[in-house]
Order: sequence, then C-alpha cells, then structure tokens
Amino acid sequence: MREAARIELDAVDRAIIDRLQGDFPICERPYLEAAEVLGIGEDELLARLRRLLDARVLTRFGPMFQIERMGGAFVLAAMRVPEADWERVLAVVNAFPEVAHNYRRTHELNMWFVLATETPGGIADTVARLEAASGLPVYPFPKLKEYFVEMKLEVRT
Repeated sequence: MREAARIELDAVDRAIIDRLQGDFPICERPYLEAAEVLGIGEDELLARLRRLLDARVLTRFGPMFQIERMGGAFVLAAMRVPEADWERVLAVVNAFPEVAHNYRRTHELNMWFVLATETPGGIADTVARLEAASGLPVYPFPKLKEYFVEMKLEVRT
C-alpha cells in the first residue's frame, strides 16, 4: 500500500476532514453546499479533497452503502502471509478492485481486508482468484450479525 505523503494540513484541511465525515448534503450540488458551510468555493473544496486523496491523508471519500440491499455482498477476509512474501502478496491483493481496507495485524492471520462484490456469488469467485494469484489460502469471515458503530476521526496537530 502506498505510504501517505507528508503534507501540511491547514485549518481548512482540518475543517474538511472534521466536518465532512457525516451528514454530507444530498442535493443537486452537494460539493457546493458543503463548501459554503466551510466558507470556501466548490472548486477549492474539490481541489483540496483531491490533494488529500493524492497524498493518502484520506484513502477514500465517498458514501458508505449497505451493499446487501443493492444485491451485493461483502465479507471480512484474512490470510497468513509469510514475512518474506509480504510485499508481493500485498501488491497482488490490493490490485483487486473488490478489496478494501487492507490491514496488517500481529496475529497468525496477519493480513485482513474487506471483499465487496456486486453479487453474493462474487465473493467465492474473488476468493478463488485471490488464492490463484497469491498462491495462498484466503479465509472469508461472513457477517453473522450487523452492528452500527459510527466512527468519526478528529484531526490533531
């Protein structure tokens, strides 16, 4: 995974991160409305978001969907990756568009990520393709019960 570039966050960058974590406007011009709340122009907001994404300060900016309601599926998945093969497997796994939120853990299963597919059957297909591409088993953990935990991050200097 690409490392975050070292960039300075000013007060506007911090306000964008703090204020746009929820309640994003649903309207014809949501970025314009959000920019007005922040006291900046729409073009500036879009440019700052692009800069934060390009620098990997933000890894994603967009809505969160309940994929099952749209006919899709997702699972938490894990792999046991030998340390000597970590970078290769990381690149293989992260190349799949179905993979999100890939994290290293200090556990026997040391690589954890989310798989999201357009159909429930897409999970098994993606697991099979990941195993073929990486040469390692993938362990999918389907959701048994859903919880809602709202997480908002605070920018500190």
